[in-house]
Parts: sequence; C-alpha cells; structure tokens
Amino acid sequence: MRDWLIGLAVAVACLLASWGLLVLLARRLPPGILRDLAAFIPDCLTTVRRLRADPRVPRKAKIAIVVAGLWLASPIDLIPEFLPVIGPLDDIVVVALALRYAGRQVPREVLLAAWPGEPRLLLRLLGPARTPAPEPPAA
Repeated sequence: MRDWLIGLAVAVACLLASWGLLVLLARRLPPGILRDLAAFIPDCLTTVRRLRADPRVPRKAKIAIVVAGLWLASPIDLIPEFLPVIGPLDDIVVVALALRYAGRQVPREVLLAAWPGEPRLLLRLLGPARTPAPEPPAA
C-alpha cells in the first residue's frame, strides 16, 4: 500500500510540475507560437470554469466542457504528462474537440468572452462562423 501511495504522490507531483511549467512558459516566452501553445491549456481551464457557470451555455455543451476539464485534471492520460513535448498533446486534442463542439452550441460572443487568451487562437480553433441557411423564396 505504501508503494502505491508513493507512486500516486510522484504522479501528482509530475502533473503539477508540468502544469506549473506550462504556466511559467506562457508568461515568460516571447509572443509567438510557442507561447500560444504553452498558454493553451491554462486558457482552456479558465474557459471551462467560466463557461460552466454561464447560464447561456446549453446543458449538452456544459457536459462536454466539464468532461474536457476533467480530462485535463485527470492524472491518467493516453500520453503521460511528464514527456516533454508530446505529454500535453492528448489534453490539447480533447479540449480542442470539446471547444469545437461547444462552439456549435454556444454563441461565439459567449465563447470569446470566456476565453482569457489571444482571441485569434480560439477563432482559428472554432473555424469560420456558420451562417444561417437562406430562406426559400415564397411561391
């Protein structure tokens, strides 16, 4: 039992250290793609927290957002977090998919208001705005 607790403590410490490194890099790196990638996960966590409390977000979108937040917080991943470059990759993919799904359910203005980072990143992730289908001509 003691070995399990030590292993769990080491896993949690590695997870927290990798998150701390991402936050540090997001604040210290010069503007550019590396800084954007380092800031992506902390920005996603903030967005998840804000959207979860927003009454304008539909229930299905909230569920997808909460699942993505739990995936980020979970120490169990497809790719271990302590791997330097590819560790957070599965987290980024899951959150990106959840945000794209929520982007179809939630007004774009709500998502942009909840996103603390660079808006162009979120807009690129969401893709072009959908326009409503044109009304058929009256006969």
